[in-house]
Amino acid sequence: MKIFRVVDHKRTLLGFKRSFSAEPELMDFLNYLDNLKNYEKSGVPKDAGTDSNHGFDMGRMNRLMDRLGNPQTGFKAVHVAGTKGKGSTSVFLANILRREGYAVGCYTSSPHVQTIRERVSLGKLGEPVSAKALNCLFHRIKPILDEAVALEKGHLSHFEILTAMAFKLFAQENVDFGVIEAGLGGARDATNIISSSGLAASVITTIGAEHLAALGGSLESIAMAKSGIIKHGCPLVLGGPFLPHIEQIFLDKASSMFSPVVSASGPGNRSVVKGVSKSNGKPFQSCDIVIQVERDFKLFIELFDVKLQMLGIHQLQNAATATCVALCLREQGWRISDESIHAGLEHTYLLGRSQFLTSTEAETLGLPGATIMLDGAHTKDSAKALVDTIKMSSPEAPLVLIVAMASDKDHMAFAREFLSGGQLEAVFLTEVNIAGAKSRTASASMLRECWIQASEELDIETIHDGTEEYQKLFGNQLFCSEGNSNHKTILAAESSLPVSLRLGNQILRARTGDQTGIIVITGSLHIVSTVLSSLHG
Repeated sequence: MKIFRVVDHKRTLLGFKRSFSAEPELMDFLNYLDNLKNYEKSGVPKDAGTDSNHGFDMGRMNRLMDRLGNPQTGFKAVHVAGTKGKGSTSVFLANILRREGYAVGCYTSSPHVQTIRERVSLGKLGEPVSAKALNCLFHRIKPILDEAVALEKGHLSHFEILTAMAFKLFAQENVDFGVIEAGLGGARDATNIISSSGLAASVITTIGAEHLAALGGSLESIAMAKSGIIKHGCPLVLGGPFLPHIEQIFLDKASSMFSPVVSASGPGNRSVVKGVSKSNGKPFQSCDIVIQVERDFKLFIELFDVKLQMLGIHQLQNAATATCVALCLREQGWRISDESIHAGLEHTYLLGRSQFLTSTEAETLGLPGATIMLDGAHTKDSAKALVDTIKMSSPEAPLVLIVAMASDKDHMAFAREFLSGGQLEAVFLTEVNIAGAKSRTASASMLRECWIQASEELDIETIHDGTEEYQKLFGNQLFCSEGNSNHKTILAAESSLPVSLRLGNQILRARTGDQTGIIVITGSLHIVSTVLSSLHG
C-alpha cells in the first residue's frame, strides 16, 4: 500500500507567486484602461448586448472613431462572432492569410493570458503588437481619448478604447486584412462599426447559452444579437452546427440583407480526426477537411493529413469554418492557395486551449513528473468539448481537475459535463482573480456546493466534507493507494490554487500508482493566465 502524507497547507508551490509580465513601458496605458469601465471585471449589465434601448450605445463608439479619423475604413475586415470558437477561428483565418503573404491585423476579445498585447497581432508574422508601438500610439492619441472620455461623461469603456486603438494600429501599419473578433453579441458590440463597403465577410461560429442576461435571455435572442454583424451584400459564413430554428434566424437575416451564405456544417462538407500523435513532445491531431459548397458560392477544397496543434473536434470545426472563409475570399478575387490554407491551419496555436505543459514547466510549478493540461473552458459546451478532447487524446487517463470560475457562469452545467464524462479522481474547487479583481470570482465553497448537487442529481457517489470518508481522508492527512473509496470522486474546496495543485497531484499519484494521470486546470482563461504568468512572468 502506498501512503502519501499531506504537506502543510500553508506552503506555496515553488515558483508559484502570481506575477505578470514586467512591461514598464505600458504602465501609463494600463493605468488609463484601469480607470475606465471594465465589464470583464464587473460583469455585463442586463440586455446590454441586445439591439434595444437597453443595449450599448453604438453612437458612442462611432463618435470615438470619428475623432480618430475612422481608421476602420483603411482595410478589409472579416468580422467573427459566436458563443464559442470565434477566437480560434479568427486566429486560424489570420494565419491562413499570413501564409499567403498578406499583412494581417488580428484583434481578439478573449481574455489575454500573459499580456494585453496578445489581443492585437500585426503584420506577416502575427506577433503581438510591441509594447513600444502600443505605448507610442497611446501617448500620441491620448489628448483625443481624454476629450472623448470627457464628452461621453465617463461612459467609454475599457473594451471600446482598446478596440479603437487596435483599429488605429491596423490602419497605421497598412494591413491588407483586419480579422476582428466580436466581444459580446454583435449588433451592439464595439467592434460592429465596420460598414458593408469595408467588410469582406461576416462569420458566426456557434450559438450557446452564455451571457444570457446580457443578450436577451434565450438562444433566439442571442442569435438575433449576433446576426447584427451581417451586412448588406457581404458573405456570411456559418460555423455550426446549429439548431434548425437558430440557423433559420441567420438565413432570414442574410436574405433580407442580400448576403450569400456558406455553411461549414453543410451536407457537402466532411471533416474528420484520424488520430492523435506527438511531434517534438507536443500533441497534434491528424485531420482531413473536405469542403464542397454548391449554394450561393461554388467552393471546393480537399485538405488531407492536416496536423492541427489545436486539439478536439471543436477545433477541427473551427478550422473548417476558417477554411470556408478563406474560400469565400478567394471567390471574391483574393489570392489564397490551398497550400496556404493547409499551412495556416497547421501553424495555428493558442495558449490555454488544451495546452499541455512541458516537463520543465511542471517541475517549475513544484510538480515534477506531473502531466498538466490547461484549458480555458467555462461553459457547458466548452466543458463537453474538453471532456471529448481528453477522451480522444488520453482515453484511459484518470483525472484530477483544478477549477476556478467567474461567478456569472453556469457552474452546475459545467460540473455535470465532467462528472458524467470523465474518469475523475478528485476535483479541487479554487479561486483566482477575474480580470485582476475579485468582484466576479466564484467562491470555492459555492463551487463545491454546485458540484455536490450535480453529483447527487447524476447519482454519482463522491467524497466531500459532508461525508465521514472525507473527514478520515483529510483528518489523518494521509492518502492511500488502496481502499474502497478509490472509485469515488473527491470534491474539495480550497481557495489556494497552489495548495489545490499540490494536493491534487498527491491524490493522483496515490490513487493511480504507475498509471499516468492528468491534472486538468480549467474553468476560465483567468486560471490559465494565473498559472502561465507564474511560469513566464
